[in-house]
Amino acid sequence: MPEITGFSINGPETLRGAVLLVLVGLLVTGYGAYDYAQQSDALTNAVEVDGELVEKGVETSSGGRRSGVSHRPTVRYTYEYDGTAYTSTNVFPANIAPTYDTEDAARSVLDGYETGTTVTVYVPPGDPDDAYLKHQESNAPLFAVGIGLFFVIFSGVSAVRHL
Repeated sequence: MPEITGFSINGPETLRGAVLLVLVGLLVTGYGAYDYAQQSDALTNAVEVDGELVEKGVETSSGGRRSGVSHRPTVRYTYEYDGTAYTSTNVFPANIAPTYDTEDAARSVLDGYETGTTVTVYVPPGDPDDAYLKHQESNAPLFAVGIGLFFVIFSGVSAVRHL
């Protein structure tokens, strides 16, 4: 069976490895749940202000889902809130940003946004540095929760086998 440094397809080979993966799974699950909660709070409490879109584009990286490459829309915009000037790069309210399989799909997220124009910026009053452009929920944090739970369950079963 193929093996990767102490792990096999059947799960970790040691109790220590299984416990480590359970902890990793719990961390990923916790971060995903935290990000989903902060996203929900931002969507509920955000204040609209005018901003200026300075830059937009698409970032490409390897390691995507099907094609091996993923694409993420990128922006940079400025805005003012409570007399203070800010710059942000957030498209969505979640910290875990969605990625897309094609550059066109990522680019389409920013359709209607043009560099140098006024845009509506959504500012969470409790964290004005964390503004965003698209006032919509992202499922990316829930995807992280799912991955984390998979690790917890898979590694938990393996840990029990080692007892």
